[in-house]
Amino acid sequence: MANSTGMMNDPAVQALHPDDLGMLESFLDALWMERGLSGNTLKAYRSDLEGLARWLRRHHETHLHQARREHLLEYIAQRVQQGTRPRSTARLLSSLRRFYQYQVREKRLDADPSARIDAPKLGRSLPATLTEEEVEKLLLMPPVGDVIGLRDRTMMELMYASGLRVSELVTLGLGQINLRQGVVRVLGKGSKERLVPLGGEAISWIERYLGESRPAMTRGPACEAVFITRRGTELTRQAFWHVIKRHARRAGIQKHLSPHTLRHAFATHLLNHGADLRAVQMLLGHSDLSTTQIYTHIARERLKDLHARHHPRG
Repeated sequence: MANSTGMMNDPAVQALHPDDLGMLESFLDALWMERGLSGNTLKAYRSDLEGLARWLRRHHETHLHQARREHLLEYIAQRVQQGTRPRSTARLLSSLRRFYQYQVREKRLDADPSARIDAPKLGRSLPATLTEEEVEKLLLMPPVGDVIGLRDRTMMELMYASGLRVSELVTLGLGQINLRQGVVRVLGKGSKERLVPLGGEAISWIERYLGESRPAMTRGPACEAVFITRRGTELTRQAFWHVIKRHARRAGIQKHLSPHTLRHAFATHLLNHGADLRAVQMLLGHSDLSTTQIYTHIARERLKDLHARHHPRG
């Protein structure tokens, strides 16, 4: 086993071997063409497979096409020992399976070394969400007299009104919003398009932002993104995450939040008020109803909590 400190720090070992790089690039190209996966998803596949390729070369002086089942088991076990969570391990195994199944399908390999490797059992994790009162407090935090504050308020109002993913929000183009009809046309995962209603409150904030704040931040060549930085460029996902964290901190919200917190609140509050699960599925852009069903658990927990706190025999 080649695992000396010298080899581990050798730049030649860290760089991918041409055989590994070729297999990886052709696989990612095929994924992009066949499934239209997003750049973030393809980046996750690349990271998983590059990690395995470097580990195989460092510890076994071998390459992706030579990997055996015991190699993959050893790699996964080492990752778990280093603290990788079950959900990340499941994603890694999914990446390996899809990669090796593709190689078998293309007749580059005779057998799939990832076959018969069991995925870790995952608990059903509930997404972080906010009560309606907490959402109201959060939305009131941005100082709307300032161009950035007005932008932040509009972004959060839109996300809460429509349930957009963060990536959908920050890449939203001016041509995707129809204020007269009160809808936004969203290009979601797998390039699937859906129309989502905005609601009167979000429409009024968007109109104000487009009339007051956005023109003041526009610089140089026109940017098609609805939400832009002070320099007139498109916002990143990370920038929106900082927006949420900053205003949640100012609102005194102590919960562990995620960038999708307002999306989760959108779905949960709709179900709390009697919305049909399939309608919520369509609004969120979920291809599988089981993905949406997790929000029914949150709604039930909320009802049980209300009952326990307010019923005389709760």
